[in-house]
Amino acid sequence: EHDVRDDEIDVLGHVNNLAYLKWMQSAAVAHSSACGWTTERYLESGGGWVVRSHKIEYLNSALANDTVAVRTWIAGFKKVTSLRRYQIVRKLDQAVLAEAETNWAFIGFEHRVPRRIPQEVIEDFRRYQASVDS
Repeated sequence: EHDVRDDEIDVLGHVNNLAYLKWMQSAAVAHSSACGWTTERYLESGGGWVVRSHKIEYLNSALANDTVAVRTWIAGFKKVTSLRRYQIVRKLDQAVLAEAETNWAFIGFEHRVPRRIPQEVIEDFRRYQASVDS
């Protein structure tokens, strides 16, 4: 959850588009941590995620004093990429404000090149999702 701050409001009176990206990033980091993959653990493993692309569809405006919930989940894994989806909802009326996705690539930190997603990462994310679903 996030309470919209005054500095996130643009000249049109609604939340600036860049704020949505920040919310998505925060939700992705929180979700990864909940799965057992904190920033520290990624650093220790020598690999982690970088963004390849974002797609956001804005459906309704977030306004000053709104509280939003950013929902996120992993939609799938490939060899070196993972698709993460998001839904951003206004808490008051459950209006969907945006639907989004990020295509993440797993890289080795030393050479900054893509590398296969470790099976342990995939299993931890799937295990967490299974525990949430049950």
